[in-house]
Amino acid sequence: MRKRISLLAASGLVALGLATAPAHAADPVFTLSGPAEAGLRPHPGASGDARKTTVEFHVDNTTGTVFDKRSTFTIDLTALKGIADVTLDQNDSPGCTQTATAVTCVRDGLYPRDSRLAALKLGAAKDSKLGASADLTVTGKTEGATFKQATTKVKVGGPDLVLEKAALKERMNPGDTQGLPVVFSNAGTEPVSAVALEIVTSHGMELVEQYDNCSVGKGADQTTTVCVLDGEFKPGPVYEVTGALTLKAAPHAFHDGISYAVYAAGKEPTAGRQQLGKNTTGKKLAVTERTPDKAAARPSTGAGADLDPRDNRHEFDVEVKNTADLAADAVSLKGKAGDTVRADLGFRNKGPAWVASPRLPSSVARTDIVIPEGAKVTKAPLGCEGVEADGTSRKQNTGAPRYFCWTDSTLGEQEKVSYPFELRIEKVVADAKGSVTVDGWAPGGIQVQGFDPNKANDKAAFVINARETGPTPGPTSTTGSPTPKPSSSTSPSPSASVTTTAAATGTGPKANGNLASTGSSVGPVAFGAAVLVAAGGLLFVAVRRRGTGRA
Repeated sequence: MRKRISLLAASGLVALGLATAPAHAADPVFTLSGPAEAGLRPHPGASGDARKTTVEFHVDNTTGTVFDKRSTFTIDLTALKGIADVTLDQNDSPGCTQTATAVTCVRDGLYPRDSRLAALKLGAAKDSKLGASADLTVTGKTEGATFKQATTKVKVGGPDLVLEKAALKERMNPGDTQGLPVVFSNAGTEPVSAVALEIVTSHGMELVEQYDNCSVGKGADQTTTVCVLDGEFKPGPVYEVTGALTLKAAPHAFHDGISYAVYAAGKEPTAGRQQLGKNTTGKKLAVTERTPDKAAARPSTGAGADLDPRDNRHEFDVEVKNTADLAADAVSLKGKAGDTVRADLGFRNKGPAWVASPRLPSSVARTDIVIPEGAKVTKAPLGCEGVEADGTSRKQNTGAPRYFCWTDSTLGEQEKVSYPFELRIEKVVADAKGSVTVDGWAPGGIQVQGFDPNKANDKAAFVINARETGPTPGPTSTTGSPTPKPSSSTSPSPSASVTTTAAATGTGPKANGNLASTGSSVGPVAFGAAVLVAAGGLLFVAVRRRGTGRA
């Protein structure tokens, strides 16, 4: 009986131990990704060789930490036999090897980001038939994690929309207009039942007309218009949009531009697109087929798979004759020895133009701040770099006699930029004078921007305990000041910098739309690259709106 009780007690302890043991965290799940479809030119191509299409697979680690175990990935090629020939791109596929039936990739760790796994070049096989298709699947395995597989449907043939490049004027004046001709063809092997025409205009450009089959979405620094053109667009003929599409330069236009593209409806990229709203005008944008004689006279546009966005999309920069007047803000403070005061130092754009850095997300203006004698900076905003009095770099950011602060890559036509500093008055110096200078002025420093012809207001006084009489601000409490948000703007200085959220309030329309003291922001666009973006990206000015030193 005693032995039986002991066994029961032991069993109970084991059960209790199992119940109280800490639960293991669930194994992470990583996502493999690739294009949903890949179309191949029929073999042979125009040159006698099959034109290659590149298919990339990626692995996405969204855990925020490094997964440090070895993982093996397999891309099964067996289904493509007789349909497509596959070549591994060694330059873009480190750690990968290829056999007749598979591509195998090994990774010793997965970093917390989306990273390319492998790039394959596919061409239609010699004896492949038009319309033949197969699935290309990538899987992964490792200890302590699972992978969601990705599958790309590979097909021989398909539609291929090719957009002609319009001959637009590169230079305009505020208020000028010019038409946007849209001409395209289908160089593929299958018809398209509907085409999506997408036009993205930057903040200073606008599309005058509105149509019921077009949807419009307005962002901080861009407007996106998507028009669905119904009809059967067969391979061979050339098609042109017959309704008017007129571009107009706004009063604040300066460095501006557009991108325009055609896609098979439902296949257009949507990454980063804002919500689109419908029009109710009673008018519809139409498209017609060109007559044979006009089609024969058109310039050759070449042919290519829709996977190449250069065939579907064009972008165009417009220089509008305009200026932007940047004016530094004067600041005067009072305080006793030992006081901590806050100073919002910066400038405002008095317009009329907004300013954007085309193509590259670089800063458009710099503020040079000289600290008055007797005061020491105890807290400098992110985006401001402490330097020595002669402008040379220093290791410690606080306590510097001088600061360089950079803007983001866009500046609204009536925008105020403010950098909140906290300073301790270590010694009272009567009429202690510093300065705030905008537009990149510095002895031997960066080149002065050419958009601001009025240099008289680029420099303003920053004074502590001024001698003149009259009401002056007292020490400002630092409690409740907004927290600066980092930005990835590039700086003209060798030292990295970011802009900040400020507490001052600007007036007038905002191209950039940041909200004071909330940290709220909206994202602008970048023309080119990144636009964004997925293949055939849609954006002008390739930058995001970051939390900047703007009210």
